[in-house]
Amino acid sequence: MGSGLSIRAGISATLAAGLLAGLASVPARAQSMALENLDHFPRATLVIGTGGGVHRFRAWIANTPARQAQGLMFVRDLPADEGMVFPMNPPRVAQFWMANTYIPLDMLFVAPGGRIERITANAKPFSLQTISSGEPVEAVIEIRGGEARALGITVGSLVRWTLVAAK
Repeated sequence: MGSGLSIRAGISATLAAGLLAGLASVPARAQSMALENLDHFPRATLVIGTGGGVHRFRAWIANTPARQAQGLMFVRDLPADEGMVFPMNPPRVAQFWMANTYIPLDMLFVAPGGRIERITANAKPFSLQTISSGEPVEAVIEIRGGEARALGITVGSLVRWTLVAAK
């Protein structure tokens, strides 16, 4: 699996440029993957409640096996208020890796009911090490590496998201 909720329809210029730049430097085998433009992913507004307040993110929803496999691969920059959600329906043990992922990511493992049960901080770019939820989760959220700590997002923080209507 690669490494991303009411969000705007278009990909940010920074992400678009990063994705294109990244594709120019990847091996031919990886380039042969059918990558979908992130503009086509559904979007949602993601809200995470912490002891220090409420934090909102615009997130892509990786709602198909292909989108989950792609995740945030080849993205070179992720703004602090953006991320990706990987719904797990039905809840299951989720396993991720960072192959072809250029940036460190925080992975938030969300249990049924919306409680963050586990956080992997600053997952190492390009690593093939498996990162597991360890227990069934209803979603995995990826945000920019270091953001969870900076915002006070911890185990026990509550998560909800709302789909954004397509334009």
